[in-house]
Amino acid sequence: MNRTINDIITRRSVKKYQDKAVPQELLEEIVRAGMYAPTGRNSQSPIIIAVTQKDMRDRLSRMNLDIIMGNNLTTSSGHSDPFYGAPVVLVVLARKDVATRVYDGSLVMENMMIAANSLGLGSCWIHRAKEMFETEEGKEILRKLGITDEYEGIGNCIVGYAAENACKPQAERKPDWVTWVK
Repeated sequence: MNRTINDIITRRSVKKYQDKAVPQELLEEIVRAGMYAPTGRNSQSPIIIAVTQKDMRDRLSRMNLDIIMGNNLTTSSGHSDPFYGAPVVLVVLARKDVATRVYDGSLVMENMMIAANSLGLGSCWIHRAKEMFETEEGKEILRKLGITDEYEGIGNCIVGYAAENACKPQAERKPDWVTWVK
C-alpha cells in the first residue's frame, strides 16, 4: 500500500500520552504540513499557534475544561485534562472575514494529524477552540502574541508520543459509505 494512504488509514485519535517531549524538528515538520493544506482561493486564512510551553499548554487546557464543565474540574468521562496529557497543542485559527475559514482550518488540522502519524506521533482533534478564543482571556492571549486581526478558533490539535494501548482498534467502515455512479 502507498505510504501516504497507509498513514491516512492508520491514523487514530490518541487520548493518552507519554510524559515525553516532542523534538522541535518533528513539530516543525507537522506545522509545515499544516501550512501546505489547500485553502479556498489560496486565501491561506488559517494560522497555527504552536504551544510547547507547559504553562500556556496548561492554561489552554483549563480554558477548554471551563467551557465543558464550568467550575467542575472533571469531565463526565473523569478526565481533568481535555488534552489527555499531550505536551503539545497546535491551535488552528482562521480569519473571520474568509467564507471558507472552517473548511480551510479543518484541512490544516487533518494535514497535521496525518503528518504526526507519519512521524510516529499521536494526535487528536480537540474541539472548543472557537469558544476558547471568543472569551476575554482568549482574546488577551492573542493580543499578547501580536495577533490583532479577527480570528475564529477552528481546533486544537494535540500532539505527543502515544501511551501504550492509547488507541481503540480501528472500527469497521460502514457498508454504505460510498455510492458509485459509473
